[in-house]
Amino acid sequence: MSHAFKQKVFYADTDAYGVVWHGSYLRWLEMGRIFLCEKAGFKLSELVKQDITLPVVDLNIQYKCGAKLDDEIIIHTKISDYGKFYLTFQQTITDEKEEKTYINAIVKIVAIHNDGKLYRSLPEPVLKILKANAQ
Repeated sequence: MSHAFKQKVFYADTDAYGVVWHGSYLRWLEMGRIFLCEKAGFKLSELVKQDITLPVVDLNIQYKCGAKLDDEIIIHTKISDYGKFYLTFQQTITDEKEEKTYINAIVKIVAIHNDGKLYRSLPEPVLKILKANAQ
């Protein structure tokens, strides 16, 4: 399963040099993961009600080049892997024509109880959604 969305680069996304501030990419990556989860059937607020929280535990980003003010970027997100304890997303941010790659990212999440304790395996509601959306 994958998801992509378009985002315009606004002035607030840039730094003093006129390029996208590195932290802005993190926000867009999170948006991509949330949009994909919602498309798959994960409503994060509903999972919290079921005592399931999905925090990021590993984030690897390769910055390739900087986007600039008014650029139209595309945030691509897909679930690349999941195991007993984790779920891995592969994410890429490109220009609109996909000729330029701004960043590549691998993001790993785990499932924890709302009190912070790690689940011994991905909870059944999460596995059920993953299996239903397997390609």
